Amino acid sequence: MSQFLSPIVLEGRHVRLESLAHEHIEPLQRATADGELWKLWYTAVPTPDGVAAYVEEALAMQAEGSALPFAVRSLASGDIVGCTRLCHADAVNRHVEIGYTWYAASVQRSAVNTECKWLLLRHAFETLHCIRVELRAHWHNQTSRAAIARLGAKQDGVLRNDRILSDGSYRDTVVFSIIESEWPAVKRHLAFKLERGNNA
Repeated sequence: MSQFLSPIVLEGRHVRLESLAHEHIEPLQRATADGELWKLWYTAVPTPDGVAAYVEEALAMQAEGSALPFAVRSLASGDIVGCTRLCHADAVNRHVEIGYTWYAASVQRSAVNTECKWLLLRHAFETLHCIRVELRAHWHNQTSRAAIARLGAKQDGVLRNDRILSDGSYRDTVVFSIIESEWPAVKRHLAFKLERGNNA
């Protein structure tokens, strides 16, 4: 599985996805402070003080072969503006999930998310030869659910009481997916949105 997810840099016109490293800790602290993202109770965005532990956990997942975390760099500003990750990888069944995604408030509802997803999906389907890519969101995270649907993903269902959050509340998880046969249409749709300057 470790060879299934090998570190790589993915670059488009708006963003560069860099393999997450310790050098990204300080710029990610600035990114999470942009909008105080951790205050959204239905997300798992770290506080500035929690970014170092967040990065360590992500790198541990990478070392065990289950995830490939990225820092997101805006090519317009040169700044690190968030994180995303290929995770819960299943090399045998050629499945992977896109998750742990968050962006500084200043780049939300821009081309950043659309292009990040386009780069990750293209890598998953065309390089890793996945047959299914999954995306998940908290039931109450209406913004993320709508953004995932706008990508062209289809909702598979809701996992009720899927996990216990740090505050003791239960999370209902909405599961979406894109399958191999759908990728050509989704790819064309995302490319069209990027060309038109539409946001996902």
